Amino acid sequence: MSQPFETLLSDIKACRICEGKFPHEPNPVVSLSEKSRILVIGQAPGTKVHASGIPWDDASGRNLRKWLGVTDDQFYDTDLFGIVPMGFCYPGKGKSGDLPPRPECAPEWHTKIFDHLKNIKLTLLIGQYAQKYYLGNRIESTLTETVKNFEVYLPNYFCLVHPSPRNGIWMRKNPWFEELVVPELQHTVKEIIH
Repeated sequence: MSQPFETLLSDIKACRICEGKFPHEPNPVVSLSEKSRILVIGQAPGTKVHASGIPWDDASGRNLRKWLGVTDDQFYDTDLFGIVPMGFCYPGKGKSGDLPPRPECAPEWHTKIFDHLKNIKLTLLIGQYAQKYYLGNRIESTLTETVKNFEVYLPNYFCLVHPSPRNGIWMRKNPWFEELVVPELQHTVKEIIH
């Protein structure tokens, strides 16, 4: 029998499984309700989100909301969007950006969370970590190919590149993303939340 939902959320926010594995205190970030209809699975919080405790509260989040065609109020309405990262805490800085999400989080918490989510109509898999974890050997040889073939994973999953401003070069090299993928994403999201 799974634990009550509110208890589970409290347990996640109090999680210290990775304590001592990065140079700051853990601050797990998650936002959802049992009524959530669209699940957003990203990588891990960045420094700004670590400080604020608000998921996608940064430039990446602004880009993501633009791609989705939703307002801040809609995005943070947990009855519409559930936000569950692959790693719940900021993993720290690496040589070229943030470190990968901690590998302990998803196996520890995701199944327990999903046991409570009965209204999910679509799961957004943002970036390689979420796609590899949830699609396994169904992913293409590159992230670009997985995102380009997003229709293969519908209706359950919608695969996206990370909306970080650091991906500006990728966006310029792949104009098909904003021409073809974003309109389809907006249409799909609109059908679910209206």
